[in-house]
Amino acid sequence: MYGGDDQSDKISVESDNNIDKIMAELTIAEKLKQLYELQLVDSQIDKIEVLKGELPMEVSDLEDEIQGLETRVNRLEGQKKDLEDQVSNHEANIKEAQMLIEKYTQQMDNVKNNREFEALTKELELQKLEIQLSEKKIRQTNQEIENKLGTLEATVERKDKKEADLKTKKVELEEIIEKTVTDEEKLRRKSDRTKKKVEEWLLKAYEKIRTTYRNGLAVVQVERNSCGGCFNKIPPQLQLELAQRTKIIACEHCGRILVDDYIMEVGKKKKETEEAE
Repeated sequence: MYGGDDQSDKISVESDNNIDKIMAELTIAEKLKQLYELQLVDSQIDKIEVLKGELPMEVSDLEDEIQGLETRVNRLEGQKKDLEDQVSNHEANIKEAQMLIEKYTQQMDNVKNNREFEALTKELELQKLEIQLSEKKIRQTNQEIENKLGTLEATVERKDKKEADLKTKKVELEEIIEKTVTDEEKLRRKSDRTKKKVEEWLLKAYEKIRTTYRNGLAVVQVERNSCGGCFNKIPPQLQLELAQRTKIIACEHCGRILVDDYIMEVGKKKKETEEAE
């Protein structure tokens, strides 16, 4: 078992060494062609991402917003329940005060002196005040409940609307993904394979330039004597150097790597000769 792993590691190392050797032997023209081929593949992936548009982000934002609304709904329902409990407590206080009033009223018929009469009268007044205070608190609390209900209904309505929007967005996104998933997977695999052929320093430069621009263009052809990325004029002397393909040239205005119109023809004659032999 261990021998097999060692052999596998040896093959992997040899394979990496072979790739490094092949990359080192490539001409500037061949390196530029590989880089441009990578750009073409990545641009196709970018088109699929554009087709999806902002949908993935919109779906994510809606999910976060709905989660926040659900939290708010739960909090409002909890506050409403607490207020309803307060109303129940006040109502219980009123019932208790009414029972005491009834009790003290009955005792008034059996008072023996002014002191007992005054004490009962005072208790009756206190219980009546307790009822008035509880009734006032019930009115205030019921108003708070009504306000909470209004806010709760508006929040639930908003949450339902967001959930409907989310459902629509998800259907749209799923339809796009279903149409493009196979192509996207193939393109991403092709991009990964192509990246392995590009020298590390060149790949880093390519990826850095790609992230700089929204359209993801890092390698562009010269079109009508202008940079295919920023459309600034490219001097004739620089175009001549591009055609010679002896060095990697970047646009002096935008920093994108420039290639000539016939970059994809590089290596074709050599391949045809090898196939003929």
